[in-house]
Amino acid sequence: MKALICEAYGPIDTLVVKDIPSPLPGPKQLLIEVRAAAVNFPDALMVQGLYQVKPPLPFTPGAEIAGVVKAVGAEVKHFKAGDRVIALTSTGGFAEECLAEAHRVMPLPAGMDFEAGAALVLTYCTSLHALKDCGHLKPNETLVVLGAAGGVGISAIEIGKAMGARVIAAASSDDKLELCKKVGADETVNYSTENLKDRINELTGGKGADVVYDPVGGPYTEPAVRALAWRGRLLIIGFAAGEIPKIPLNLALLKERSLIGVYWGDSTKHDPAGHLANLQQLNDWFAAGVIRPVVSESFPLAAAKEAIAKIANRQVKGKIVVLPNN
Repeated sequence: MKALICEAYGPIDTLVVKDIPSPLPGPKQLLIEVRAAAVNFPDALMVQGLYQVKPPLPFTPGAEIAGVVKAVGAEVKHFKAGDRVIALTSTGGFAEECLAEAHRVMPLPAGMDFEAGAALVLTYCTSLHALKDCGHLKPNETLVVLGAAGGVGISAIEIGKAMGARVIAAASSDDKLELCKKVGADETVNYSTENLKDRINELTGGKGADVVYDPVGGPYTEPAVRALAWRGRLLIIGFAAGEIPKIPLNLALLKERSLIGVYWGDSTKHDPAGHLANLQQLNDWFAAGVIRPVVSESFPLAAAKEAIAKIANRQVKGKIVVLPNN
């Protein structure tokens, strides 16, 4: 089978597509024919050796797939060959075939295509866990989403609206903000041309935001903290801007603000029942048309490294996917 291979941590353009042996499933694993694999920011960090997890070399990046089960291990009871599924894999997704642990596989929801399926779990589970379990977002509160046109940003807008919040989308260009409006944002901020803190305060009548969802970091986090309301919550999702900001802690003290880390992957181990409940909620919202993953572009396997470079350079709206078997 063909797979994208990272042979050494370093520049994204050193990734290569090679023929490698098809993997064999272990007792609790499934072998999946990959129909679509979503590209996520951690993929770009991982191949450069910049992520908190460093897989043994060589490895195939790609953590979020949708496809068809080809074979199952001896202890797998709830899936069979031919099932259409979504899986989280940590690595291995940018390949024609991929192994997945059975407990990280779910059926592809009815009416969902493979591209949307690959774009669903990581981003939407992260946002639902962040807003519900960490941020305790309430109806009629004001939610500000930074990096709002990216995959997690779009999911946060949709989930924020589903939870009854007023959503302010913040992004770096007007065309990105147009997409945010299409998926439900009530107001927008272009933080390339507007002062983020001042614009949030203007849109909230001086009260400030109740919750800020921040997957960006860099220069945007501190002004967002300064624009939090009394007992406002900043949700720390990631650092797509490349810089981990250093926040003066007096900003938290002054209005009893909270800075809350969000690590969805680890949360599924600490609260598996809560994770399953969140998955069911996402399935229900999808069936009702409340959420709909935005896949803006697809790439063949031969162009997978270009797709990873595109997300590293923050040139993506919604989600992009690799189609290994096209």
